[in-house]
Amino acid sequence: MSLQSSATRFADYFVVCGLDTSTGLEPDQLSGDNLQCPPLDRPFKSKVLQHVPENVPSNPFDKTAVGMLCMPQGLGFCTQKETKRPRFHSFLITKEDGSRVFGSALTFYEEVRDTKICAAMQTLQHMYRAQPEDEHEEENQPSLQLRRSPKVTKRSSPRQSVKVFDSKFDTLYVTKCLCLITQYPFVTAQKEYLRQLYEAVEKPVKSHLPLECYVYNILFEVPLPQPGRSMKFYGVSRPVFTQRPMDWREVKGVSELPLFDFSLWDLCRFLEVKDLILLFTSVLLEHQILLYSSDYHKLMTVAECINVLTFPFTWQHVYVPILPASLTHFLDAPVPFIMGLHHGREKRSELTLPSEANMCFVDIDDKTVDVPEDLPPFPHHQELKEELVRAINLYKVSLGKDSSKTPSPKKSGSNKEESTISRNESWTNMPERMEILNQSEAFAKISAIAKKTGVWTSIEEFSDKSEKEKDLEIKDSSSMGQRQIDHLKFNNMIREIFLNHFLHLFSSYETFVIQPTQDMESWLTNREIMQNFDKAAFLSDQPEGYLPFMSSFTETQMFATLIDNKILCHFDEVDPNLRVFDSRLKILRERLGEYITHTYSPCTTVEDTEKMLEKRVVYIDHVSLRPHTLEDLTSPATVETGFFPQIETDVLNVQITQQPSKRESAMWRRKDRSMQHSEHITLTSEQREKYLQDARLKHVRQPKLTDMSAAGMMQTNWKFVETLLQEIKNKTKRMLVEKMGHEAIELGHGDANINGVEENTMIASLCDMLERIWSHGLQSKKGKSALWSHLLSYLELQDCNYGNQCLDSNKLAPPEHWNHASHISVMSLSPEGLQDHPSQIKTHRRKGSTGRIELPTLTPLPSSLAYDMRKVQQMVDIRTDVGHARAWVRLALEKKMLESHLKELLSDADLLRNLYKRYAFLRCEDEKEQFLFHLLSLNAVDYFSYTNSFLNTVVPYKVLIYPSPKFGCSTTSANPWISFAGQHGETGVIEIPKGCLEFNVEHKNLGILTTLRIGHDNTGLTPRWLVEYVLVRNELTGHLYKFPCGRWLGKMVDDGSTERLLVAQLLPQHSDTYDLDLAVASSPPNKALSPNSPKKSPDSGSLSIPEIQERLGHAINNLVKHFYKPEKERGNLTYLLCGEQGLVHCLELVFQYGFRSSRLFRNKFFIWDYLEKVKQYFEGVLTGEVRQALSEGARAGYWIYCNFLSKINSATESVGKDGKFQIFVCVGIRDHILQKLLPLIASSPVTDQMYEENSFLRNYSHINYLVHILSTLEEFQITLESSLLRGLEI
Repeated sequence: MSLQSSATRFADYFVVCGLDTSTGLEPDQLSGDNLQCPPLDRPFKSKVLQHVPENVPSNPFDKTAVGMLCMPQGLGFCTQKETKRPRFHSFLITKEDGSRVFGSALTFYEEVRDTKICAAMQTLQHMYRAQPEDEHEEENQPSLQLRRSPKVTKRSSPRQSVKVFDSKFDTLYVTKCLCLITQYPFVTAQKEYLRQLYEAVEKPVKSHLPLECYVYNILFEVPLPQPGRSMKFYGVSRPVFTQRPMDWREVKGVSELPLFDFSLWDLCRFLEVKDLILLFTSVLLEHQILLYSSDYHKLMTVAECINVLTFPFTWQHVYVPILPASLTHFLDAPVPFIMGLHHGREKRSELTLPSEANMCFVDIDDKTVDVPEDLPPFPHHQELKEELVRAINLYKVSLGKDSSKTPSPKKSGSNKEESTISRNESWTNMPERMEILNQSEAFAKISAIAKKTGVWTSIEEFSDKSEKEKDLEIKDSSSMGQRQIDHLKFNNMIREIFLNHFLHLFSSYETFVIQPTQDMESWLTNREIMQNFDKAAFLSDQPEGYLPFMSSFTETQMFATLIDNKILCHFDEVDPNLRVFDSRLKILRERLGEYITHTYSPCTTVEDTEKMLEKRVVYIDHVSLRPHTLEDLTSPATVETGFFPQIETDVLNVQITQQPSKRESAMWRRKDRSMQHSEHITLTSEQREKYLQDARLKHVRQPKLTDMSAAGMMQTNWKFVETLLQEIKNKTKRMLVEKMGHEAIELGHGDANINGVEENTMIASLCDMLERIWSHGLQSKKGKSALWSHLLSYLELQDCNYGNQCLDSNKLAPPEHWNHASHISVMSLSPEGLQDHPSQIKTHRRKGSTGRIELPTLTPLPSSLAYDMRKVQQMVDIRTDVGHARAWVRLALEKKMLESHLKELLSDADLLRNLYKRYAFLRCEDEKEQFLFHLLSLNAVDYFSYTNSFLNTVVPYKVLIYPSPKFGCSTTSANPWISFAGQHGETGVIEIPKGCLEFNVEHKNLGILTTLRIGHDNTGLTPRWLVEYVLVRNELTGHLYKFPCGRWLGKMVDDGSTERLLVAQLLPQHSDTYDLDLAVASSPPNKALSPNSPKKSPDSGSLSIPEIQERLGHAINNLVKHFYKPEKERGNLTYLLCGEQGLVHCLELVFQYGFRSSRLFRNKFFIWDYLEKVKQYFEGVLTGEVRQALSEGARAGYWIYCNFLSKINSATESVGKDGKFQIFVCVGIRDHILQKLLPLIASSPVTDQMYEENSFLRNYSHINYLVHILSTLEEFQITLESSLLRGLEI
């Protein structure tokens, strides 16, 4: 007898699972301790009773995994009083090599006739009833929880509602399962076949062949449908139809999407469209996805459907759609996963999971989806929602007849809706009359008597179906039913819609793929350290609304895999998913043009793919051989109503041949032999070990179902720990390298490869990874954030150990009467003063200072973990544990104390033992040390992860003013004031008490500080004030800013200015007072000068004209680079204009070079004096006092110049001459008039009088150069900080 090879068969195995009467009742210990439950509710161990054939070479039979997934909750028992409808569910098994095997299981109840089993159940019932009432109530206590499972508080029903079995009056039933194992998920066809096989047993017909004939037919005579073909094969009573999409290699034009046979219509029934999009987004961002339902088939359907919608991307992590009770300990795995958890008797509120900080929880029965905080929206999510709604409405009539009327969400404790089987094609619930009969206890007793006497064989004889309808079911149809076709069409439409969105989002992704220059072997060896995709350039090309999602998605493993496949296609065959995606992208470009804009256009490929589908399903391509009598079948199984017999296995255990198909053989022969050698022969031992290690790590992605021993589970957990450590290493390395690369850009080295959005994404990813680490191996859970719960426990212990003498969080919180934009208090900076007297007003003095006034001393901030925790706790805009944990991580990272804080937290070994199991990552000493070491490396760079994230938080700032010691550190008799600004706002004017050099200001987060303005009203006997510098410290993050001044404030001194604008210089963080003082005193000179620099730059006289031109070029170039960056990534424009080496400083050098009286009047000369003389000359020309021929253009320029200077003079009475020149330059650049005014200024007679012949301003070519480089700024719209002009309307 010629048999098909394993590669061309429709099904590989037929399996029967159930109760093994030879071993009796065995409790399913892996499901936990269930002795407190009634015996009928306890899970018992199921076994594989039969499977045929014995083995398939290409798909070895995994007895443990199949038995576990066929009946994930073990055996179930019931009596005749309860509903006993069959249930269907599908499952999959992922092997260690990543390949998948699919299963379809039909579970039904079968009467138990073994007297020993009935007696054992009766004994268990008596033992349960003999227990005291209070022992039954103990099941409500938290201590009775499933071992290795999510902590579930079981709830017992009232005693009168407990299931009871009495062998004298009741009939005992037990579950049995029929299963098909296949290599392709033809779910609909397998479901129909198993249904008919069950019907042949439930209601046997004499004309039916022996069961072995039908099993033999499906295993050995029904072939695997060829690509692009449809097939009809025969079940017991009706034909079954299936089809397979066209292979992409055989299609020209629009190619079909890969095979998918689950119902997307069911997915849309189970979840609302908006929740479906939220779940879809969470899957794309590789969050932990937990599906929750009382129906196993719903778990599988939702998992498979949401997985297929991510095409062309594929899920790369743990994927267990149905999690057996014995594997629920995998829920605390610190890796992304998609898992399905069966809904038991517990309520959702009673279900305690290891971590929910990064988890998307999907309650399918209640139609609710809980997503992680701050989930970015999917681009064009509104358009996606509208398209999905239109598609659902289009098929609502044809597909919604039975399924559209979904019952309202029930409470999880009483949800009975499962994938039960009825006589109708959709397998929905029976008519209402059948429901009433099934729920009647009296009818159940009558039914049992009637069955024993042979009056009827099944309650289904009371169904409403007419004989005509039954005849139609048995009729041999020649084509697929319309409802099944509509399901296929709906699947196709939904998948095309989602694919169309990916095509628009990644229409230009190929442009940013960095192709390798080496061979495949070298690329594979170095792939981890190579950059394969230009993420920074890709993100800069995206609209701003896309960035939150796209920046996170480009960090995922599924996106990296697609890029790797794109690169590998240059060496090997193209990945099928990528081939389809690229071909569709080519069609989209032909339709919309080579450059596809970021506006979304609806999907147009549905009709093309639908035509191919219709042609295939209407005209069946292949009809399989009908089941027939088997010659070798000598003793067929005898069918008894309601019992599936033990089938004859001798005729079914046939040797299966394993031969490659012709196509596979031809493809192998076409492979390049040299490539084979480079991949398999020339690898060194180190390379081979590296590839093997990578393969071992991939095994961690799937729990191994076949090894449930303690040693096996310990090994799996150890792999989780190793994988997590590798992820920590890679993440911190990338954060460090890319951040250092970005800082190198600021210094002019290389090109930028990171932006603010990408940096924020990496930090958010770090927070998620820390949550996963702290969730691994938890003993019990106290909140949604495992990290924050650990911190709170540690803080509580610290409070107890130190007698509650830690910092009082109430004293650190802002005053309740706070209602102003900023708040100021003068206080001591001693540690005692900081903690006990936050509002004490007094002048701080330092002993040993010289002069009349003693300078303030800046003491380091407390560096304890508790101090930072209390600061985070007082943030009123954060209300969740997850939010507190993320804020704390960001604050510690910005303060460069993340490693030290976590080291302090993990130093309490007793607390760790109480909170975590032995296998937890945090209790692995070596790995924990490496983890802290990797975090320590992040201290090498500066992050503003807290400052740039929490913009509404009230931040305390410490301000210290340092007068010059040259005049005894004297203060002013006038009334001083101060204001400072940052990237996110400014404080406004803050009055300073006389003689006060140190005070606190509280204000909404200003971001990174940029400028500070200090001044006074010039009143009193000695108003003038020489300020050396000002220090401002952010009391939350510890950032210290120095604002150098070195100028007088007062009339009739220096340039007559009573206020100065100072530019911030961020100082490095130090932990002690000595280092702080040293940092302030020895601050780098490149940013030390204020914008209104002292009198004249010390090097202005020694610089040559080429050197001045070079500095001008650098200043203009920095401004141009500033504006070419994305708006959110730009730095401090004020510093580029007014800081050291800024444009104002460089123009000062221009105006000071070659001044005639610089030798005699060096200390008296101000550029503003020269500009005033030019203004007087221009006014004389305009009024006619000075005769000079003027063109209309020159006359307009004269008038603009005079009006410009008059406005500055009238609006800036308190600003000195250098400050006015600074405003002149900044406003001239903003309004793009400076380059037009400079030639007029240089050509005036005043310039010839006041400058030597070799000066910069008297050289026509130099003026042309200056005009030319300033003109490069004309294309930019320049917005000056309000602090720069102090609100002046100029």
